[in-house]
Amino acid sequence: MSVWATAFAAVVAFMGIGLVDPILPSIAQGLKATPSQVSLLFTSYFLVTAVAMLLTGWVSSRIGGKRTLLAGLTLVIVFAALSGTSTSVAELVGFRAGWGLGNALFVATALAVIVGAASGGGAAAIILYEAALGLGISAGPLAGALLGDWNWRAPFFGTATLMAIGFVLIATLLKTTPKPAVRTKLSAPIRALAHGGLSTTAFTALFYNFAFFTILAFTPFILHMTAYGIGAVFFGWGVCVALASVFAAPPLQRRIGSVNVLQLALGLLAVLQVGIAVSGHAGIIVCTILSGIPIGLNNTVFTESAMEVSDAPRPVASAGYNFVRWMGGALAPFIATKLGEELGAPVPYAVGALCCLVGMGILYARRHHLSALARVDGIAVQEAAAVG
Repeated sequence: MSVWATAFAAVVAFMGIGLVDPILPSIAQGLKATPSQVSLLFTSYFLVTAVAMLLTGWVSSRIGGKRTLLAGLTLVIVFAALSGTSTSVAELVGFRAGWGLGNALFVATALAVIVGAASGGGAAAIILYEAALGLGISAGPLAGALLGDWNWRAPFFGTATLMAIGFVLIATLLKTTPKPAVRTKLSAPIRALAHGGLSTTAFTALFYNFAFFTILAFTPFILHMTAYGIGAVFFGWGVCVALASVFAAPPLQRRIGSVNVLQLALGLLAVLQVGIAVSGHAGIIVCTILSGIPIGLNNTVFTESAMEVSDAPRPVASAGYNFVRWMGGALAPFIATKLGEELGAPVPYAVGALCCLVGMGILYARRHHLSALARVDGIAVQEAAAVG
């Protein structure tokens, strides 16, 4: 029950990522802001999330996992509600930054709690976590469209309400988690990145996340659809993310290995980015929805790789990895939207495709640092054969 309570709250937390997608044009109109100004909603959120990742292990090792989860949820509830009261885009950007702090405390700790409490092993727990991510990302645009059609402020109040439910569930169902025997130092996540495998995984994920959030943050402005239309497109995209994360990634890892799955997914994402850049309206919709497949593959495999590629404790490895990779999510929305405003809609997707190719190059050039993943993939194959 504690795992499912945490997973439910994780779904709601990830809803916050895609929640604003269908209402970005409405927010821009309601607050008299440009697309690039509105894109700062993502930038402030993920920039604070990235930096705060460095603090999550330090905090949770002192107050415990459950209290860290509840502290993160409290911040999300407060700042999501405040976002709904914004009277200017600057206020909304600031409140989203506070939301990002709460999100970092919750998300990083939720993964560690789920992995520690689940009975099916670390890999199964990570798949559950990624399923929560996919479900949240797919449900977020729908919730944003339904509530945003009434008023662009409503999705923020709706998220605050759902997070309050998650707070109650975790407070009542999650047993108090013991504090680690050794307290995590503030410098631990940065020190962990000195490991060649973890730094390779993290910096590849940075370029991948730039491509990922180019699609998420800029595409709503070129779809020229209502909130319901944008919500439907990104719901389809989110379903692809969830299905690929849970059902496609594990068997592909067993068959061709984690590194090859990442190369395949990055290559496919690059092709679909080019497809968005050169297509008409129908092509943009199709390529956007299908981009959820490589994104789902990448999300699961990157997360598992970050957890297994080094000898650092999982919470420390997760913090260092997420610090680097969320920088891609922070940079992409503003840069992509600005490029689209100044140079034309195809340019951000060309840059996104280039980022995928850079990520593939990093994986190839530093593949000798990822030998531990081949060992983990081998164990997974043996376990699958034993079950069979």
